Amino acid sequence: MSPEYAMYGQFSMKSDVYSLGVLVLEIISGKKNSNFYQMDDTVDNLITYAWRQWSSGSPLELVDPIIGENYPKEEAVRCIHIGVLCVQEDPAKRPTLSTIHQMLTSSSICLPDPQTPGFFFGNGVGTVRSTNDSILCSINDATVTEFGPR
Repeated sequence: MSPEYAMYGQFSMKSDVYSLGVLVLEIISGKKNSNFYQMDDTVDNLITYAWRQWSSGSPLELVDPIIGENYPKEEAVRCIHIGVLCVQEDPAKRPTLSTIHQMLTSSSICLPDPQTPGFFFGNGVGTVRSTNDSILCSINDATVTEFGPR
């Protein structure tokens, strides 16, 4: 669910783009976005984990290990790139569905650099970024509140 819909009830075609990006990242990673994952002493959701891998320059760490090593790495990186573009916090920065179709079917299209995604967990458990608001999701780092629509 896109941050703008979850927080303010605003729905648009860019909300669908956000959902498509989450779906692409789920398919590539073999993980659900709704779960939290313990990685390197931080707790992440799938979008946060994908963003961390992308921004650290190791996007192939996101690929499901069940796939093994026999897959076209350039295509996997391109799909991850598209997925991360789709989950950007600012809906105006997300590509349109027709642009995504072109990105997926033509490798000659140059992909822009993605911005920070919505619902990005900056320092593990603590704050959630979404449409320029910070929301405390754990007071004592012992619990994590799951966000859901009203």
